[in-house]
Amino acid sequence: MTNTHIRISGESREWLDSTLEKLKVKMSAECARIGSSIPYIPVNGRYEDWGAKNIYWWTNGFWSGMLWQMYHATQDSQYREAAQQVEERLDEALHGFDGLDHDAGFLWLHTAVANYRLTGNPRSRTRGLHAANILAGRYNPAGKFIRAWNSDETTNRAGWMIVDCLMNIPLLHWASEETQDPRYRDIAINHADTVLRTTLRADGSSHHILILDPNDGTVLETPGGQGFAAGSSWSRGQAWALYGMALSHKHTEKNEYLDAAKRMAHYFIANTASTNDLPLADFRAPAEPVVYDTTAAACAACGLLEIAEAVGEHERSMYVDAAVRMLRAAEQKFANWEPEHDSILGGGTVAYFSDEREVPIIYGDYFFIEALLRLSGQSTHLW
Repeated sequence: MTNTHIRISGESREWLDSTLEKLKVKMSAECARIGSSIPYIPVNGRYEDWGAKNIYWWTNGFWSGMLWQMYHATQDSQYREAAQQVEERLDEALHGFDGLDHDAGFLWLHTAVANYRLTGNPRSRTRGLHAANILAGRYNPAGKFIRAWNSDETTNRAGWMIVDCLMNIPLLHWASEETQDPRYRDIAINHADTVLRTTLRADGSSHHILILDPNDGTVLETPGGQGFAAGSSWSRGQAWALYGMALSHKHTEKNEYLDAAKRMAHYFIANTASTNDLPLADFRAPAEPVVYDTTAAACAACGLLEIAEAVGEHERSMYVDAAVRMLRAAEQKFANWEPEHDSILGGGTVAYFSDEREVPIIYGDYFFIEALLRLSGQSTHLW
């Protein structure tokens, strides 16, 4: 897509142009070094092949998403070739099935569906539709939600729904558009409506996990999840909700989704105002220790830019300016542009109580790249 609405100028434009030049150098070096490996979190400046450890892992599509974004922006074939190889590797997960959950969107929107959108590859279309049917198969019609995770020997998760799934349901919208079958779209809308009813709070914050009665959708419990505690405000969960609702609006034009996205955006912006535009890992955690999460910043920035596309010209600048501030703050404090080091954006936090605090994480780089290219009018729509 070519962005015709978002405009930045002056010092912000100079920063963007300079950052894009560094991005081209960094990504070219990473692509040559990483190729078809599937990265997650680097160890001592180098990615391991996480796909060799767990082909089902939910982040395994983001490297391919980075490659397709760069291919679209530069037409450099090395990105396309590496992305296609990653896609083929994920066939093991697609055919294995048992390890899959609601993150089919994260896995195949940025691999097979991206490939099909950009090259017309019919095999990629088939993979994308296969993944969409897996995601649709997790839909609970009694509770009108998509089940998040699988049960294990200790926990029955038949009624578990998490806010992250808002970022997966664009796969269903794509499948409906591709097949002209409204069933996928109806599932996505029903799930988003349940999130509106149960997960998003009136003040613009969000729960992470909801445990619902699988027989009727009644809310039974709201655990803390990856945040500090139940009732707190895990910042990446807020970013999932912000961007996810904006994407639901993009696919449906339902105003209630845009209103929800704006409410989440205002909450997010307000909660980063006192921390120099960098989100804490949880907005309702104790003051100490200070733990940032740049993955939340990068994802929220993409959501803010999506909202900017949907609102009028006199409202747009608030969202664009906030996105630029967050991206610049994250880049200036945490970016590593050395070509010989893997990853770009440090400062990512997996969960508030995780050992992986303020580290580079692959999805932070994906959202950072998407936002930069979107600001420059060079991104492609992968959601």
